[in-house]
Amino acid sequence: MNAAVRVCLVEDDPIMGESLCERFRLEGFDAHWCTSGAEAMRSLREQAFDVVISDMRLGDTTGEAIFDWAAGALPQAPPFVFITGYGTVDQAVALIKRGACDYVTKPFDLDALVARVLEIASAARAQDEGVPGLEPLGVSAAMQRIEAMLPRLARAASTVLIVGESGVGKERVAQRLHACLPDAARRPFVALNCGAVPETLLEPELFGHEKGAFTGAARSRAGVFEQAHGGTLFLDEIGEMTLAMQVRLLRAVQERQVVRVGGERPIPVDLLLVCATHRDLKAMVAEGTFREDLFYRVNVVQIRVPPLRERREDIPWLIRRFLSDIARQSGEARRHLTPAAEEAALAYPWPGNVRELKHAVERACIMSPAEWITPAALFPDAELPPPAGDVQAPLGDYLRECECRYIRGALESCDGHIGRTAELLGISRKNLWEKMKKLDIGHA
Repeated sequence: MNAAVRVCLVEDDPIMGESLCERFRLEGFDAHWCTSGAEAMRSLREQAFDVVISDMRLGDTTGEAIFDWAAGALPQAPPFVFITGYGTVDQAVALIKRGACDYVTKPFDLDALVARVLEIASAARAQDEGVPGLEPLGVSAAMQRIEAMLPRLARAASTVLIVGESGVGKERVAQRLHACLPDAARRPFVALNCGAVPETLLEPELFGHEKGAFTGAARSRAGVFEQAHGGTLFLDEIGEMTLAMQVRLLRAVQERQVVRVGGERPIPVDLLLVCATHRDLKAMVAEGTFREDLFYRVNVVQIRVPPLRERREDIPWLIRRFLSDIARQSGEARRHLTPAAEEAALAYPWPGNVRELKHAVERACIMSPAEWITPAALFPDAELPPPAGDVQAPLGDYLRECECRYIRGALESCDGHIGRTAELLGISRKNLWEKMKKLDIGHA
């Protein structure tokens, strides 16, 4: 790593903070020490850091509150590592499930912490070197497992098959895989939806054509195989191809060369081929609608992207990012979901997966003028289902969690300003302070 790793250390204990900061600087890190949650949030808003190391318990807030704030307020939150005592280990483990990178328990091995932070920063930079601004795939364990295997596939694989229902984000996985290639920013990424191109036009789209090859071919044109030479070719919905077209694709996959329509000269292509489908190709082979030899050629390495209903942890994370994107593109204030709307989103099965979720959030922002998006705005045409799963907590605990999330959302929308937050909630400052203390909510 050429540039020094930038670490934001959040620790209110002066002895511990000074010791950690000094050690990281001696190791060559660019360490910035924040003695409070408020200072950390200001620093994270103003500067870019590779890793955040935060104590779980701070004088004015908690590490969890900073983590939640960063996830919603920053375009891309840096990786978090938490320092925790015995009493907050369960809380730290829960944060890992929500997307935090790691935690260390007191007393901890400082050498191991330094090595772990360097490992996390190196992995984050390696992912970001490919396509600038490309976000993580998700915070669920399933999506993190996929993301963890992609660098290895980029180094070793030449053909990858991505399977999953429509709308799960197969192309985003392909883009992230491409981003793991060396010098990915200078390599082409070319995508083609085979199911959206008429059969008569699919062959020239794939392999190109020479001038005069057919009516309307006024000039020679390279197909997507040639366009992707040196980079990645993403062929979506290959299960929609006819058997005749599958034969032509098989030759290109086997020989890594193409012949343009109307041409005779074979053109070598060197690329990473990523195919995708929502169909069961093995069942299609049994039915005789997909060639067995092509199936084994493209199914060298298979990645299954689970549907959204199997990774519900990603739903709030995706919604926050969609809302941030909409605010950035429109120039308007960022919208927020009420706790009830978030519960409804978690309970809904999302048959259209991430695509349906994104459209629902966009529609709610367009149709609802309010800052807070309600369940009715998110699901205007549907009868809202009850929360999924059996009731596993007393009503008081559930209501406490809803109130906690609602107040945190209000604090975030008011940049942590107590007076404005109290006014937004329609309660007094004293009442707000009492609720925050009761619910263990810090502020910026």
